[in-house]
Amino acid sequence: MKKLPVIVGFGGINAAGRTSMHHAHKRLVHEALSENQMADTWQDLATLMGLDPAHPQTRQAILDGTLIRRIDAQTHFDPSAVPTGQKAELNFAEPVSFTIKKHHMPNTLPDNWTVNDVDAKTCRVTLSERLDTVIPDTYSAKVSSAGQLPAGFNPAEHYNSAHHPRGLQMAVYGASDAIQSLGMPWQAIMAKISPDAVSVYAGSSLSQLDQYGLKGLIQAGYNGKRVSSKMMPLSFPEMSADFINSYIINSVGNTGSNAGACATFLYNLRQGLHDIQSGQCRVAIVGNAEAPIVPELMEGFRVMGALAEDEQLRDLDDASKADNRRACRPFSSNVGFTLAESAQFLILMDDELALELGATVFGAVADVFVNADANKKSISGPGIGNYITMAKAAALAQGILGKDVDKTFVMAHGTGTPQNRVTESHILNEVAKTFAIKDWSVSAVKSYVGHSLGPAAADQITAALGVWHTGMIPGIKTIDHLAEDVHSSNLNILMDHQSVGEDGASMMGTIINSKGFGGNNASALLLSPAKTRELMATRHGAPAMTRYRVANEAVLEEQRSVDKAVRSNGLQAIYSFGESVMGADQVDLSPDAIKLAQFENPIHLSSNNPFID
Repeated sequence: MKKLPVIVGFGGINAAGRTSMHHAHKRLVHEALSENQMADTWQDLATLMGLDPAHPQTRQAILDGTLIRRIDAQTHFDPSAVPTGQKAELNFAEPVSFTIKKHHMPNTLPDNWTVNDVDAKTCRVTLSERLDTVIPDTYSAKVSSAGQLPAGFNPAEHYNSAHHPRGLQMAVYGASDAIQSLGMPWQAIMAKISPDAVSVYAGSSLSQLDQYGLKGLIQAGYNGKRVSSKMMPLSFPEMSADFINSYIINSVGNTGSNAGACATFLYNLRQGLHDIQSGQCRVAIVGNAEAPIVPELMEGFRVMGALAEDEQLRDLDDASKADNRRACRPFSSNVGFTLAESAQFLILMDDELALELGATVFGAVADVFVNADANKKSISGPGIGNYITMAKAAALAQGILGKDVDKTFVMAHGTGTPQNRVTESHILNEVAKTFAIKDWSVSAVKSYVGHSLGPAAADQITAALGVWHTGMIPGIKTIDHLAEDVHSSNLNILMDHQSVGEDGASMMGTIINSKGFGGNNASALLLSPAKTRELMATRHGAPAMTRYRVANEAVLEEQRSVDKAVRSNGLQAIYSFGESVMGADQVDLSPDAIKLAQFENPIHLSSNNPFID
């Protein structure tokens, strides 16, 4: 039998708030929950946003300062005055002169410049005919909506960020949240496994693109600024994994980052899953962090025709003002997707280790399927690959659940573009028909948190895990009708939250769907906590499950304790820079094993020939 990868921890941050303990999920469905159910989440969001939980205006401030909304000028940029420059040639009827600091002088002087010293630090330039220049300017962005982290939250304040790009700051926060959600010390896990039995697959789809990363690196010369020593190395897309290994968990295990456009998270999840199933690792940390709310990047997507522009939204509603809150409208009359920032991480274990440690089981990843689109007319347009991934995921669901395959729901890619509403709805509808599912429940959480590119599927997964906590599948609350070209004969595309029983008991699994630029299609089947425990009992027996439940009691208590502390005081991110560094003198090599000074267990070496019996 294959090892079963179970989800034992998850965390992060997106436009709905902190992910662990289902807080972000609860923000999505708050209207359907009681005050008692929501109390902890309101407290958590207030702390996260620097608000007084007791203030009468705090609840409204939380609602206004989360999810998709107008871009915050203080955190990102002012969409009504985006800095730019106009290239111009100034022509003169007679010579002109100006003074300039010597250290501001260009290395190569234009032919028509005459330069004379004024003093030791200043010179006078006289020129004739013309001056080529760039005049500072601003423009009003045509897109002003984005899924932003909660207002007032700054990931840099939770550790010594030292001019890190925002995406890496979010990765440190998100990975720390996931690790602290385990309810046990990381060293307790490492005491049970080999030092190399941990895999970390994390990164971003587009690299670190703010002024501390690739943007600053590329623009420095044109803006008359210096390139810093951090810009180049911190720009690499796999840097999230590198930070986790080096500064958070002290790992020597498998590492890397797959990139698959909007399906990137599922590509990384597939890597972690395969490592666990093959025995290459026993614990996998999988995640992505993306901080794409950068004017140049948004303009790039806009000119592709991908983003919902303000004017289009106004026309859609026949209104004088764009409704930023409803910018993303999956499967309805819509005009484009809404860019977002997010950092999300899952922690997987093989089921045997989870049993031994008493780890809380939030679900299991049955498999992730990835297929390309084959030949097509447009590299950015959809193709046939997603039919394959969805059909494979549904077939596996039928294999595991049998006649209960209809007790699943879909977390759709649901971008809010006219093309997606037609193509994805047709795929889901045809798969539902094929497997005799009559009213397949479909949710699309990008309507709340926007499209975070690399972490997008993780936003879907963490929202789905919450269904087995609150019993509510998030509805698509930004829409009031389905577009005429949407295929839905066998679908129940939710326009309101759907109750699926206490702890989501009537749902045994979910399919997470992703469609990415370039033909990067991925679909994952996740099993509910109850179904996962049922499989574990079948695989390991009743006595093992009894011992597990006893061990899990202490873990559950610690998870509640950690969450209470974070709700009250905020999360202290894990960041161990320069600590426990090992050198060559702390590595002990032998033909059979490697012993590292900072680890309790050795790494065993095999000299067997794997290619013969």
